Amino acid sequence: MDIALFLIGLACMIVGLAGSFLPVLPGPPISWLGLLLLALTSAVPDNWWFLGITAAVALLITGLDYWIPAMGTRKFGGSRAGMVGTTIGLVVAIFFPVLGIAGIVIWPFLGAIVGELLNKSDRKKAFRAAVGSFIGFLTGTFLKFVVCMVFLGLFAMDAWNYRHALFPFLFGD
Repeated sequence: MDIALFLIGLACMIVGLAGSFLPVLPGPPISWLGLLLLALTSAVPDNWWFLGITAAVALLITGLDYWIPAMGTRKFGGSRAGMVGTTIGLVVAIFFPVLGIAGIVIWPFLGAIVGELLNKSDRKKAFRAAVGSFIGFLTGTFLKFVVCMVFLGLFAMDAWNYRHALFPFLFGD
């Protein structure tokens, strides 16, 4: 059972990292679920304070992920159309990786510009608003990625520290 919890927890960590970039997946809460699953093994001692603090961090970052892009967009005079364009650009980058890894940056920015141009007639204001939408998106994505990487590091550290109990067939008792 411990091996299954470990493997499902590890899968949650990987999906959580992907959720840092994919707008349809809440990355930090999924990564936190991986920490919870590891803690539920009989090999890792219960640490409810640790789980409570990391849960609070995951929820805070998830909330900030909605608030930061909205503030960036508002600060630069952007609209909801720019934020939607950014998200559509990210989906295009994921499903049509024409520009490689640079597409993850270029497509959302182009999506923000198109969204703002559809919403505003002035190109200068649309470009400025697109920059705001894009900066907000990048900030939220960066925060989610950092938290998911920290959670992955904590997961790996606990798994390593308790490897003898988690994998007795590999490391012996």
